[in-house]
Amino acid sequence: MSGSGRQSAALDLTHVLYDDTSLLSLALALITLSPILLMASYAALAVQTRELTIIVMWAGQLAGEVFNWVLKHAIKQDRPIESIGNGYGFPSSHSQYMGYFSSFLICHLYFRHRFASTGSAIADHLFRGAVYLALLLWTGAVAYSRYELHLGYHNTNQIIWGLSIGALLGTSMYALAEYIPRHHPQSTLGALKLFVLDNPVSSWLQIRDGWAVWADGGREGEWIRWKAEWEKQKRVRDRRSR
Repeated sequence: MSGSGRQSAALDLTHVLYDDTSLLSLALALITLSPILLMASYAALAVQTRELTIIVMWAGQLAGEVFNWVLKHAIKQDRPIESIGNGYGFPSSHSQYMGYFSSFLICHLYFRHRFASTGSAIADHLFRGAVYLALLLWTGAVAYSRYELHLGYHNTNQIIWGLSIGALLGTSMYALAEYIPRHHPQSTLGALKLFVLDNPVSSWLQIRDGWAVWADGGREGEWIRWKAEWEKQKRVRDRRSR
C-alpha cells in the first residue's frame, strides 16, 4: 500500500474509533485531558500551602515526564496508528503520569494522612476505601482512554508499561522522600529532608511539613481557627445590627 493509501486508511480508522456522536467517546476525550489539570493543581497547592510533600510530589511528577521522554526516544516504538499523536508511543505518558500520581498519593494517604472521623469506624474505613478506589478508577479511565480501540494513541503493551513505570516511580519517590526520612531520621535521607526544611531559604519561602506535626497536615486546626474567628465576627455583626 502506498504512503497516501496508508494515511487514508489510518484516517478512516480514526473516524471509526472516535465517534463524535458517542457519549463514551466524548467522556474518554475529556478524561484524557484531566492530567493537564493536575499540573495546575500542583502549582496552586504548592504556592498556597507551601507543603514540602506537595512540592516533592510535583517535582517527581515533572521528573517522570522527563524520564518518559528519554524512554520514548531511546526505544522509539511507534504508536498503533502513526497518524495520531506526536512522537513515539512507548511507554504511554498519560498512563505513566496517572500511575505515578495515584501511587504516590495513595501511599501518602495510607501512611501519613488522618481523615476526619465520621464517628463510625466502619464509615471511616469505607470512606478511605472509596477514596483509594476513586483514584484507581480515575487512573484506569485515563489509561483506557488512550487505548487503540478508542482514541487510538497506544496499544495495550504501551499502556501497561506506562502504568507500571509510573507506579514504580511514585512508590519509590514516596519511599525516598517521605517514608524513609520519617522512620529513619538519622539516615542520609532523613538528614537531607531536615536540611531542606531547616535553612534560611526554606524559612523565607515558608516551606513546611505539616504532616510531621499534625496527622491531618494541620487541616482541622486551620478549620478550628477559622471557625472561632467566624463566630467572633458573627457576634460582632449581631451586636451592630441590634
